[in-house]
Amino acid sequence: MARKLVIVESPAKARTIGKFLGKEFSVKASVGHIRDLPKSSLGVDEAHGYEPEYVVLPEKKKVVEELRKAARSAEEVYIATDPDREGEAICWHVQEVLRSTKKPFHRVEFHEITKRAVRQAMESPRQVDMNRVNAQQARRVIDRLMGYRISPLLWEKVKRGLSAGRVQSVALKMICDREAEIEAFVPEEYWIVDAKVRAAAPPPFALRLAKRDGKKWRPGNAEEAEAVAAAIRNAELAVTRATRKTSRQKPKPPFITSHLQQEASRRLRMPVRKTMQVAQRLYEGVDLGGRGTVGLITYMRTDSFRVADEALDAARALIARQWGETALPAKPNRYRSRASAQDAHEAIRPTDPTLTPDDVAPYLSSDQLRLYRLIWERFIASQMTPAVFDVTQLEVQVGPYTLAATGKVLRDPGFLRVWKDAKEGDGEGALPAGLEGGTPLELEKVELEQKFTQPPARYNEASLVKALEENGIGRPSTYASIIATLSSRDYVVREKGTFRPTALGRLVARLLVGSFADIVNERYTASLEEQLDRVAAGEEDWRATVQRFAEELGRDLERAKKEMEQVKGKGIPTDETCPECGAPLVMKFGRYGEFLACSRYPDCRYTRDVGEKEGADEAGEAEGAEAPACPECEAPMVQKRSRFGLFWACSRYPECKGTRPIGKKALPKPEPTGVSCPMEGCGGELMAKKSRRGTTFYACNRYPKCTFAMPNPPVPTPCPECGFPVMGLKVTKRRGRELVCPVKTCGHRMPAPEEPSEG
Repeated sequence: MARKLVIVESPAKARTIGKFLGKEFSVKASVGHIRDLPKSSLGVDEAHGYEPEYVVLPEKKKVVEELRKAARSAEEVYIATDPDREGEAICWHVQEVLRSTKKPFHRVEFHEITKRAVRQAMESPRQVDMNRVNAQQARRVIDRLMGYRISPLLWEKVKRGLSAGRVQSVALKMICDREAEIEAFVPEEYWIVDAKVRAAAPPPFALRLAKRDGKKWRPGNAEEAEAVAAAIRNAELAVTRATRKTSRQKPKPPFITSHLQQEASRRLRMPVRKTMQVAQRLYEGVDLGGRGTVGLITYMRTDSFRVADEALDAARALIARQWGETALPAKPNRYRSRASAQDAHEAIRPTDPTLTPDDVAPYLSSDQLRLYRLIWERFIASQMTPAVFDVTQLEVQVGPYTLAATGKVLRDPGFLRVWKDAKEGDGEGALPAGLEGGTPLELEKVELEQKFTQPPARYNEASLVKALEENGIGRPSTYASIIATLSSRDYVVREKGTFRPTALGRLVARLLVGSFADIVNERYTASLEEQLDRVAAGEEDWRATVQRFAEELGRDLERAKKEMEQVKGKGIPTDETCPECGAPLVMKFGRYGEFLACSRYPDCRYTRDVGEKEGADEAGEAEGAEAPACPECEAPMVQKRSRFGLFWACSRYPECKGTRPIGKKALPKPEPTGVSCPMEGCGGELMAKKSRRGTTFYACNRYPKCTFAMPNPPVPTPCPECGFPVMGLKVTKRRGRELVCPVKTCGHRMPAPEEPSEG
């Protein structure tokens, strides 16, 4: 029987670590947090030092009982939750709920999930770091105070369901500020002047207007551009100055969390949340066949560029073997982390640099492989020599105007053998050889191009993460949840991959900044992160940090209750008029989003959706259009108008309450699969259904009483790993036919039987 209990956060990590440790160890998972502040109340005792009132999460009561049972039968308990502040807090919570077992507790950190690293960590246990726990407690209490104090005020002043957050609200402010910059932007005209020339030797090249009277300048209108063009056409062109130099481009450091999120978004079009989910799986371990289960990357929540010496040695040996000694610097490249970095973990890197992306490709999903390749290439490139370019710069003087050209030719690719993107190309093209001062040039033509300055771009996920990091706002591990919250609250919408604030989002940002300007701003939020860092370092008492915040919040809150604009019931004035009575329309915020309503309500009850044309919706279904059949009973439907706009409703209402939006095609009827719902005691049947996006999924026909759903066709075969009664049939080009367990914490895969051949 196992004498030692190891507790980790995820079942996947538990399975991986269980294979590394001997029979004397039993490995269990807490499945994330087991305790938190209650949802139904503030959960903070403000009268007694802001003491948190933690409760076991309802969905984790069974997990806690299983952990207690396992702890009672063990001699020692090792808690190996993630090696960050949140993981330290989870470790402390687990220890607190198991304290009644009176067993010795040890804290263990796994910075990478490999056999060597796990065994080394088990040999060096420590006690819980209460400074890190207290930093996390301070963050949680401050976030709870802000959310539970300001959100009800927004419900009272605007509408129910809104939320405010310490970091979320600042991120929203930044998005709204950027939108205001875009709207206030006034384009300025300018002109590009290029002279296409040739020398005695090829190739032809272009000179671009760069200066006037020795200062950087470009024409502001067509007359100025034509004046420059005329001067060029009438001049005898010759090289005024030619300079040559060698340029060295250094490789970038290995990834930290925020940089990984940015590059995955930019290169792979992978959302921040998905990036962290895929990275988590790579960290926790992947079955590599004969190699066993291995964690492929180090811990993915880090702000440090530090790399272990053994990893540097392995990377250098690989580089020398694959690209030769010339690609290897004399000594390892080391990168300095930011002054504010916690430096608790290494940079994100492969646990074994010799495991190339091609080596692990057969065992990874498409997203896992893409992200692993990104991490592997960035790390290997970080330990290679700089790229070397030969750079030639020319200047040609035409009266007061200076024309310039730059040629950049790659001499030694260095790290560009492995890592390259649009900004790190092979050069800007070669200029003819032998150009010196006085070399004559022949003009082929002058090209003029009118341009206008562009407004700043809206934030996308990558640029928002970059801005949050540069401003010291939040932590990279929280960026995914921040972005998700802004979208779920209808504060922002995505347009071509960028964030545009909705009218509701701009209203909330304006109200919050107007009433809580001292705490809803970038500088204060960054300073609060610094205070939490001092708490984690043991330099400041966490209760004092919370006290200062609570006092500032209290003062602002009292003022906001009196001065914040009352929007609920009134709406925001618009420039539009009511087509029925001519009164101004106001924008209101209902349960399902923004809508326009007559300001004379209830005398006039006119409403319509924002952006909806009077008498028709965006899809062009005008009033009086041919009625579709009800998706529930197939009776004819009729158009009705609610405060949220037009919609189709069943003509048999209230006997049948079928509805569907106007302009959207009715979904096809669900088709039975013949497979019983796997949820215990349900008794329903899984049906093949179509989503609004046209994808097929499989869900219980007793919805909404039963919410079980799975993405793949169900097969009534129990999972051999977890015992779940149904598996999904998944067919891919790379893996072929597989049965996949739909339980997210399991995900077991096995070959599926081949389809019987015809005849």
